[in-house]
Amino acid sequence: MNSEPAYLKSHTTGRLKDITDSLRGVIRACALCPHRCGVDRTIGERGKCRSGALPIVSSFHAHFGEERPLVGRGGSGTIFLTNCNLACIFCQNYDISHYGRGDEVSFDELAAMMLALQAKGCHNINLVSPTHMLYSIVEALLIALPRGLHIPLVYNTGGYDSAEILRMVDGVFDIYMPDFKYMDASVANELSGAPDYPERAMEAVAEMHRQVGDLALDDRGIARRGLLVRHLVLPNNIARTDAVLDFLAGLSRDTYVNIMDQYRPEYRARECFDLQRRVTLQEFDAAVDHAKQIGLQRIDET
Repeated sequence: MNSEPAYLKSHTTGRLKDITDSLRGVIRACALCPHRCGVDRTIGERGKCRSGALPIVSSFHAHFGEERPLVGRGGSGTIFLTNCNLACIFCQNYDISHYGRGDEVSFDELAAMMLALQAKGCHNINLVSPTHMLYSIVEALLIALPRGLHIPLVYNTGGYDSAEILRMVDGVFDIYMPDFKYMDASVANELSGAPDYPERAMEAVAEMHRQVGDLALDDRGIARRGLLVRHLVLPNNIARTDAVLDFLAGLSRDTYVNIMDQYRPEYRARECFDLQRRVTLQEFDAAVDHAKQIGLQRIDET
Protein backbone atom coordinates (compact mmCIF):
# COMPACT_ATOMS: atom_id res chain seq x y z
CA MET A 1 0.00 0.00 0.00
CA ASN A 2 1.04 3.62 -0.49
CA SER A 3 2.83 4.62 2.71
CA GLU A 4 2.84 8.34 1.95
CA PRO A 5 0.73 10.26 4.49
CA ALA A 6 -2.37 11.95 3.10
CA TYR A 7 -1.26 15.41 4.19
CA LEU A 8 1.79 15.29 1.88
CA LYS A 9 -0.46 15.11 -1.19
CA SER A 10 -2.73 17.81 0.24
CA HIS A 11 0.31 20.02 0.75
CA THR A 12 1.62 19.40 -2.76
CA THR A 13 -1.70 20.35 -4.34
CA GLY A 14 -2.14 23.44 -2.18
CA ARG A 15 -5.21 22.00 -0.47
CA LEU A 16 -3.59 22.06 2.98
CA LYS A 17 -3.14 25.83 2.77
CA ASP A 18 -6.77 26.21 1.69
CA ILE A 19 -7.89 24.08 4.65
CA THR A 20 -5.87 26.26 7.01
CA ASP A 21 -7.45 29.43 5.64
CA SER A 22 -10.94 27.90 5.96
CA LEU A 23 -10.36 26.81 9.56
CA ARG A 24 -9.06 30.27 10.46
CA GLY A 25 -12.42 31.57 9.28
CA VAL A 26 -14.28 28.94 11.30
CA ILE A 27 -12.68 29.94 14.62
CA ARG A 28 -13.65 33.58 14.09
CA ALA A 29 -17.19 32.44 14.94
CA CYS A 30 -16.18 29.10 16.30
CA ALA A 31 -18.01 26.08 14.94
CA LEU A 32 -15.18 23.55 15.12
CA CYS A 33 -17.31 21.18 17.18
CA PRO A 34 -21.06 20.56 17.55
CA HIS A 35 -21.33 23.07 20.41
CA ARG A 36 -20.94 25.84 17.79
CA CYS A 37 -20.16 28.45 20.47
CA GLY A 38 -19.77 31.24 17.92
CA VAL A 39 -16.96 33.02 19.79
CA ASP A 40 -14.07 34.74 18.01
CA ARG A 41 -11.07 32.77 19.22
CA THR A 42 -8.66 34.88 17.15
CA ILE A 43 -9.21 37.78 19.57
CA GLY A 44 -9.12 35.65 22.71
CA GLU A 45 -12.80 34.88 23.21
CA ARG A 46 -13.35 31.47 24.84
CA GLY A 47 -16.18 29.00 24.39
CA LYS A 48 -16.86 25.56 25.87
CA CYS A 49 -13.30 24.40 25.26
CA ARG A 50 -11.82 27.45 27.05
CA SER A 51 -9.18 27.79 24.32
CA GLY A 52 -8.01 30.55 22.03
CA ALA A 53 -6.31 30.31 18.64
CA LEU A 54 -2.92 29.05 19.83
CA PRO A 55 -2.31 25.42 20.81
CA ILE A 56 -2.12 24.49 24.48
CA VAL A 57 -0.03 21.40 25.21
CA SER A 58 0.15 19.41 28.42
CA SER A 59 2.93 17.01 27.37
CA PHE A 60 4.39 15.09 24.45
CA HIS A 61 6.30 11.83 24.41
CA ALA A 62 6.65 8.40 22.84
CA HIS A 63 3.66 6.48 24.20
CA PHE A 64 3.81 2.68 24.55
CA GLY A 65 0.38 2.20 26.14
CA GLU A 66 -1.73 2.79 23.05
CA GLU A 67 -3.18 0.11 20.76
CA ARG A 68 -0.65 -2.30 19.28
CA PRO A 69 -1.00 -1.11 15.66
CA LEU A 70 -0.01 2.39 16.78
CA VAL A 71 2.83 1.46 19.14
CA GLY A 72 5.03 -1.07 17.32
CA ARG A 73 8.64 -0.87 18.48
CA GLY A 74 9.07 2.90 18.34
CA GLY A 75 5.95 4.00 20.18
CA SER A 76 3.17 6.40 19.26
CA GLY A 77 4.29 10.02 19.22
CA THR A 78 1.62 11.41 21.50
CA ILE A 79 0.87 15.10 21.98
CA PHE A 80 -1.65 15.77 24.76
CA LEU A 81 -3.60 18.91 23.90
CA THR A 82 -5.09 20.72 26.87
CA ASN A 83 -8.83 21.28 27.42
CA CYS A 84 -11.67 19.44 25.72
CA ASN A 85 -15.04 20.05 24.09
CA LEU A 86 -16.72 17.51 26.39
CA ALA A 87 -17.40 17.73 30.12
CA CYS A 88 -17.17 14.07 31.13
CA ILE A 89 -17.61 13.73 34.88
CA PHE A 90 -15.55 10.50 34.94
CA CYS A 91 -12.56 11.77 32.92
CA GLN A 92 -9.31 10.08 33.94
CA ASN A 93 -7.28 13.00 32.55
CA TYR A 94 -9.36 15.69 34.23
CA ASP A 95 -6.30 17.72 35.24
CA ILE A 96 -5.68 18.29 31.53
CA SER A 97 -9.20 18.31 30.10
CA HIS A 98 -11.03 20.15 32.91
CA TYR A 99 -8.39 22.01 34.89
CA GLY A 100 -6.38 23.08 31.86
CA ARG A 101 -2.95 21.86 32.90
CA GLY A 102 -0.61 22.79 30.07
CA ASP A 103 1.20 25.64 28.37
CA GLU A 104 0.21 27.75 25.40
CA VAL A 105 2.78 27.33 22.64
CA SER A 106 3.35 28.77 19.19
CA PHE A 107 2.56 26.97 15.95
CA ASP A 108 6.31 26.67 15.40
CA GLU A 109 6.75 24.99 18.80
CA LEU A 110 3.97 22.52 18.05
CA ALA A 111 5.63 21.71 14.72
CA ALA A 112 8.94 21.18 16.54
CA MET A 113 7.24 18.68 18.88
CA MET A 114 5.99 16.68 15.89
CA LEU A 115 9.45 16.59 14.36
CA ALA A 116 11.11 15.65 17.66
CA LEU A 117 8.77 12.67 18.07
CA GLN A 118 9.49 11.57 14.52
CA ALA A 119 13.24 11.86 15.20
CA LYS A 120 12.81 9.57 18.24
CA GLY A 121 11.53 6.84 15.94
CA CYS A 122 7.81 7.11 16.71
CA HIS A 123 5.54 5.52 14.10
CA ASN A 124 2.98 8.32 14.05
CA ILE A 125 1.99 11.68 15.50
CA ASN A 126 -0.91 11.00 17.87
CA LEU A 127 -2.89 14.17 18.65
CA VAL A 128 -5.03 13.65 21.76
CA SER A 129 -8.17 15.85 22.00
CA PRO A 130 -7.63 17.52 18.60
CA THR A 131 -11.21 18.63 17.89
CA HIS A 132 -10.98 22.12 19.39
CA MET A 133 -7.37 22.55 18.19
CA LEU A 134 -7.80 21.66 14.52
CA TYR A 135 -6.80 25.11 13.32
CA SER A 136 -3.62 25.02 15.42
CA ILE A 137 -2.76 21.56 14.14
CA VAL A 138 -2.91 22.44 10.46
CA GLU A 139 -0.97 25.67 11.04
CA ALA A 140 1.77 23.61 12.71
CA LEU A 141 1.60 21.03 9.95
CA LEU A 142 2.33 23.70 7.34
CA ILE A 143 5.53 24.47 9.26
CA ALA A 144 6.55 20.86 9.96
CA LEU A 145 6.10 19.56 6.41
CA PRO A 146 8.89 21.54 4.74
CA ARG A 147 11.14 20.47 7.62
CA GLY A 148 10.65 16.79 6.82
CA LEU A 149 7.56 15.48 8.66
CA HIS A 150 6.50 12.29 6.91
CA ILE A 151 4.80 9.89 9.37
CA PRO A 152 1.03 9.30 9.72
CA LEU A 153 -1.13 11.73 11.66
CA VAL A 154 -3.61 10.30 14.21
CA TYR A 155 -6.83 12.14 15.16
CA ASN A 156 -7.43 10.81 18.70
CA THR A 157 -10.80 12.25 19.70
CA GLY A 158 -13.59 11.88 22.23
CA GLY A 159 -16.01 11.45 19.34
CA TYR A 160 -17.97 14.70 19.68
CA ASP A 161 -17.02 16.00 16.26
CA SER A 162 -18.73 17.88 13.47
CA ALA A 163 -19.07 15.83 10.27
CA GLU A 164 -19.07 19.12 8.34
CA ILE A 165 -15.67 20.09 9.76
CA LEU A 166 -14.32 16.59 9.19
CA ARG A 167 -15.27 16.88 5.53
CA MET A 168 -13.39 20.17 5.46
CA VAL A 169 -10.17 18.50 6.68
CA ASP A 170 -10.43 15.46 4.42
CA GLY A 171 -6.87 14.72 3.29
CA VAL A 172 -5.14 15.80 6.51
CA PHE A 173 -5.35 12.78 8.82
CA ASP A 174 -4.31 9.23 8.03
CA ILE A 175 -5.74 7.50 11.09
CA TYR A 176 -8.92 8.39 12.92
CA MET A 177 -9.19 7.05 16.47
CA PRO A 178 -12.47 8.23 18.01
CA ASP A 179 -14.08 7.17 21.22
CA PHE A 180 -17.70 6.14 20.80
CA LYS A 181 -18.89 6.74 24.35
CA TYR A 182 -22.68 6.38 24.43
CA MET A 183 -25.77 5.57 22.45
CA ASP A 184 -28.16 7.14 24.98
CA ALA A 185 -28.86 10.88 24.77
CA SER A 186 -29.88 11.34 28.41
CA VAL A 187 -26.73 9.57 29.63
CA ALA A 188 -24.58 11.64 27.25
CA ASN A 189 -26.14 14.79 28.67
CA GLU A 190 -25.71 13.75 32.30
CA LEU A 191 -22.16 12.47 31.96
CA SER A 192 -20.67 14.71 29.25
CA GLY A 193 -22.96 17.70 28.79
CA ALA A 194 -23.74 16.75 25.19
CA PRO A 195 -27.25 15.31 24.68
CA ASP A 196 -26.71 15.08 20.91
CA TYR A 197 -23.52 13.03 21.36
CA PRO A 198 -24.93 9.76 19.91
CA GLU A 199 -26.18 11.44 16.74
CA ARG A 200 -23.05 13.53 16.25
CA ALA A 201 -20.76 10.56 16.93
CA MET A 202 -22.55 8.38 14.40
CA GLU A 203 -22.26 11.09 11.76
CA ALA A 204 -18.60 11.73 12.58
CA VAL A 205 -17.50 8.09 12.65
CA ALA A 206 -19.29 7.40 9.37
CA GLU A 207 -17.46 10.35 7.79
CA MET A 208 -14.14 9.19 9.20
CA HIS A 209 -14.71 5.75 7.69
CA ARG A 210 -15.65 7.28 4.35
CA GLN A 211 -12.35 9.14 4.27
CA VAL A 212 -9.89 6.48 5.40
CA GLY A 213 -11.71 3.11 5.36
CA ASP A 214 -10.92 0.15 7.60
CA LEU A 215 -7.60 0.11 9.44
CA ALA A 216 -4.73 -0.89 7.13
CA LEU A 217 -1.41 -2.19 8.47
CA ASP A 218 2.02 -2.45 6.91
CA ASP A 219 4.10 -5.64 6.87
CA ARG A 220 5.27 -4.90 10.44
CA GLY A 221 1.71 -4.68 11.75
CA ILE A 222 1.92 -0.89 12.09
CA ALA A 223 -1.15 1.19 11.23
CA ARG A 224 -0.73 3.34 8.13
CA ARG A 225 -4.28 4.48 7.46
CA GLY A 226 -7.84 3.83 8.55
CA LEU A 227 -10.35 3.89 11.39
CA LEU A 228 -9.79 2.55 14.91
CA VAL A 229 -12.67 2.97 17.37
CA ARG A 230 -12.47 2.84 21.15
CA HIS A 231 -15.41 2.02 23.40
CA LEU A 232 -15.21 2.11 27.19
CA VAL A 233 -17.61 -0.32 28.85
CA LEU A 234 -19.47 1.36 31.72
CA PRO A 235 -21.28 -0.26 34.67
CA ASN A 236 -24.87 -1.43 34.19
CA ASN A 237 -24.53 -0.93 30.41
CA ILE A 238 -25.52 2.72 30.75
CA ALA A 239 -23.47 3.50 27.62
CA ARG A 240 -25.63 1.06 25.57
CA THR A 241 -22.57 -0.85 24.46
CA ASP A 242 -24.69 -3.24 22.39
CA ALA A 243 -26.12 -0.38 20.32
CA VAL A 244 -22.67 1.18 19.83
CA LEU A 245 -21.26 -2.12 18.57
CA ASP A 246 -24.31 -2.71 16.34
CA PHE A 247 -23.67 0.64 14.67
CA LEU A 248 -19.99 -0.14 14.12
CA ALA A 249 -20.76 -3.56 12.67
CA GLY A 250 -23.23 -1.90 10.31
CA LEU A 251 -20.48 0.46 9.19
CA SER A 252 -18.13 -2.44 8.46
CA ARG A 253 -17.58 -5.89 9.94
CA ASP A 254 -13.86 -5.09 9.64
CA THR A 255 -14.04 -2.01 11.85
CA TYR A 256 -11.13 -2.23 14.31
CA VAL A 257 -12.78 -1.89 17.75
CA ASN A 258 -10.96 -1.67 21.06
CA ILE A 259 -13.43 -2.68 23.78
CA MET A 260 -11.98 -1.35 27.03
CA ASP A 261 -12.51 -2.39 30.65
CA GLN A 262 -10.38 0.43 32.07
CA TYR A 263 -13.23 2.36 33.70
CA ARG A 264 -12.65 3.37 37.30
CA PRO A 265 -14.42 6.06 39.35
CA GLU A 266 -12.40 9.26 38.80
CA TYR A 267 -12.99 12.98 39.10
CA ARG A 268 -16.75 13.48 39.83
CA ALA A 269 -17.88 10.00 38.80
CA ARG A 270 -19.41 9.21 42.16
CA GLU A 271 -22.05 11.87 41.55
CA CYS A 272 -23.70 9.28 39.28
CA PHE A 273 -24.99 6.17 41.08
CA ASP A 274 -24.15 3.85 38.18
CA LEU A 275 -20.55 5.05 38.01
CA GLN A 276 -19.62 4.38 41.63
CA ARG A 277 -18.01 1.00 40.89
CA ARG A 278 -15.81 -0.62 38.31
CA VAL A 279 -17.13 -2.85 35.53
CA THR A 280 -17.53 -6.51 36.42
CA LEU A 281 -15.90 -9.30 34.46
CA GLN A 282 -19.37 -10.49 33.44
CA GLU A 283 -20.28 -7.05 32.05
CA PHE A 284 -17.08 -6.85 30.04
CA ASP A 285 -17.39 -10.40 28.73
CA ALA A 286 -20.98 -9.67 27.66
CA ALA A 287 -19.74 -6.72 25.60
CA VAL A 288 -17.04 -8.78 23.88
CA ASP A 289 -19.44 -11.68 23.28
CA HIS A 290 -21.94 -9.32 21.65
CA ALA A 291 -19.25 -7.94 19.35
CA LYS A 292 -18.41 -11.46 18.22
CA GLN A 293 -22.05 -12.48 17.81
CA ILE A 294 -22.80 -9.59 15.44
CA GLY A 295 -19.79 -10.43 13.30
CA LEU A 296 -17.18 -7.83 14.15
CA GLN A 297 -13.91 -9.32 12.94
CA ARG A 298 -11.25 -7.10 14.52
CA ILE A 299 -11.77 -6.84 18.26
CA ASP A 300 -9.10 -5.67 20.66
CA GLU A 301 -9.58 -5.95 24.42
CA THR A 302 -7.78 -3.69 26.90
